[in-house]
Amino acid sequence: MGILEETPQPVTLQALARRVSAALADTSLFNVWVVAELSDLRVNHGHCYLELMEKHPSTGAILARMRAVIWANVFPRINADFLSTTGQRLASGIKVMVCGTVNYHPAFGMSFVISAIDPAFTMGEAERRRREILRKLQIEGVLELNRSIEWPDVPNRIAIISAPGAAGYGDFIHQLYTNPSGLRFHTQLFPAVMQGERTSPSVIAALDSIAAGMDEFDCVVIIRGGGATSDLLAFDDYELAANIAQFPLPVVIGIGHERDTTVLDYVANMRVKTPTAAAEWLIARGENALAALRRIGAEILQCATDKIAAANTQLAYLDSTLAMAPAAALQRASSRIHNATVSLAGSSARLIAPQLARLEATATSIATAAHTATRRALDRLEARTSLLQALSPEATLRRGYTITTCNGRAVTSISQLSPDAEITTHLADGTVTSTITSTQHHN
Repeated sequence: MGILEETPQPVTLQALARRVSAALADTSLFNVWVVAELSDLRVNHGHCYLELMEKHPSTGAILARMRAVIWANVFPRINADFLSTTGQRLASGIKVMVCGTVNYHPAFGMSFVISAIDPAFTMGEAERRRREILRKLQIEGVLELNRSIEWPDVPNRIAIISAPGAAGYGDFIHQLYTNPSGLRFHTQLFPAVMQGERTSPSVIAALDSIAAGMDEFDCVVIIRGGGATSDLLAFDDYELAANIAQFPLPVVIGIGHERDTTVLDYVANMRVKTPTAAAEWLIARGENALAALRRIGAEILQCATDKIAAANTQLAYLDSTLAMAPAAALQRASSRIHNATVSLAGSSARLIAPQLARLEATATSIATAAHTATRRALDRLEARTSLLQALSPEATLRRGYTITTCNGRAVTSISQLSPDAEITTHLADGTVTSTITSTQHHN
């Protein structure tokens, strides 16, 4: 036979628990400060039960998890201190630095008993995360994009992102539509989840819907009523902040209370403290535009009134002077005529005398020139008459020549005559009629 193996000696679970408790009695596990994220927080009979988690910074995978408890004898104090310092109550999703002791209970297992929480760490962590997001947006060059968009004079077509039925949305609509100036606004609600893990993707989806019909709107208003500050942690989100920073319409943020601040307040075009304040801001812009129109109208009215008053004054003056105007005009005309007559009488002698002298001289010159021209014309006429008489047919006949005509025309060639033709011969003292018997050409 082989050697018999020794049978292991089991211990009871309770004994094992005692050993674990003894091992955890190490003082190094007392009053340990731990950084973790709160999860599954609930309060029961004054005790606060929760889990502490550590997640991978990039992937979000859970690296460690431990059950924790804050007993009722210290929880009210810890919760009140945390609220007064950070402005929010302890809630799931908050990153904290807690002080506690690792404890093992045979019936309930291991847990971390919290005795203190440092609120300053949570505030610093939230601020660090916010600054990290803003720095990333600054590097990408989009931080100031939405804040640089110019507003229309009267933004009255408003796209609203809010939770349907939320008190903040109701306050906004009531304030907007009951404004004392009677300004008219067109609003359309784009529903979104405004709390929890679905906040960012839900609001981004609403922004996408608005962008698809952005020509129908002048601005976007993202509103959420008050509540615990921890409820606003979802708005400290890079993707949501980047979408708002690059949105093509001006965005108004009205989330939470006066003391609440999220990363969206730094990237949106306008930040107001509450949904009601958002409505008041929009109403104020409309009232400013209305006041400007009223000022312009008043200036136009004053200008027209001044013009009418000046015209009335001028009309009254003309009316008062109209009765005397004809007589005054006649008097002025008579004076001008008299002055002209006197002036004309004085200047006529000076002007007419030289002209009369020149006229007399011209008349004498004209008479002499006419006599000379007439004498010359008569001499030329007499010379031409003598020449004409010397060359006339009568003179030719008197010199012994004759002129023969046939049918009333002078005969200059024998070719004009034919036998039996009757011709007339003109002499100085008479005519002879003859009949042609024959003709003969001379070479």
